[in-house]
Amino acid sequence: MKVALIQMNAGADKTANLAVAVRLIDRAVKEEQPDLVMLPECFTAFGGTRDAQMASAESFPDGEAYTLLKAAAARHGIFVHAGSLNERDGERIFNTTVAFDRSGREVARYRKMHLFSITTPDGVAYDEGWLYRAGSEIVTYDLEGVTIGCTICYDLRFPELFQALVRRGAEIIAMPAAFTLQTGKEHWEPLLRARAIETQCFLLAPALEGAYEEDGEILHTYGHSLIVEPWGTVIARRGLGEGIVAARLDLSAVATARQRIQLAAHRRARPVRDV
Repeated sequence: MKVALIQMNAGADKTANLAVAVRLIDRAVKEEQPDLVMLPECFTAFGGTRDAQMASAESFPDGEAYTLLKAAAARHGIFVHAGSLNERDGERIFNTTVAFDRSGREVARYRKMHLFSITTPDGVAYDEGWLYRAGSEIVTYDLEGVTIGCTICYDLRFPELFQALVRRGAEIIAMPAAFTLQTGKEHWEPLLRARAIETQCFLLAPALEGAYEEDGEILHTYGHSLIVEPWGTVIARRGLGEGIVAARLDLSAVATARQRIQLAAHRRARPVRDV
């Protein structure tokens, strides 16, 4: 399987962000001929004011971003994993992944379960609860015989979710993200490699990167999109800047890792109940 991850800088202008995303999808298809293209978290709208974020939210399947990505999947005959969009459901807003198959049919919808709420060492506070509701469903989908598990950004810090995805057959876990610069420098790669090692899955992690404005303050996302294989080795990466991270995945590596270290057979702790 060939995969291509999109790294981009997104701001509050949804129209501009969508134009960049479609351009990069088209470029990835031309240069890499992938089976799957994956976008970062919040690639349609990031930063700005709460009112702007609310205005960017759309209902599925009628929204602008949903329609564009559905068409891109069908036009190119690829799977498109839309990192996350602002989804409106009545009065509620969710941070939601949508995935489309080669015909443009929706095959997965995952609402981010763990909402980012921290204070960084320099005193900057983040709290996604000001905009989003938390999701509650664990989601996987089938990509022509391969099970892909869905996570988003802050979910990375909760290994029980990843174990639940493995119990549902995941061999690849998607981790679209918009990590902050401060958390990313210390935590991004170590956590991705740890989740790959303990799940014995491929981790696909497309990221937002660079500066953005939120309520008049300039903040930064970390970037550094990565592809990690089940032994924990980083097989493809990008630092900063817009671009594409691509790799051909040897899916036999999942079975090989699980045979070498038989975690499923050795596990003694009772699994956390799936939500």
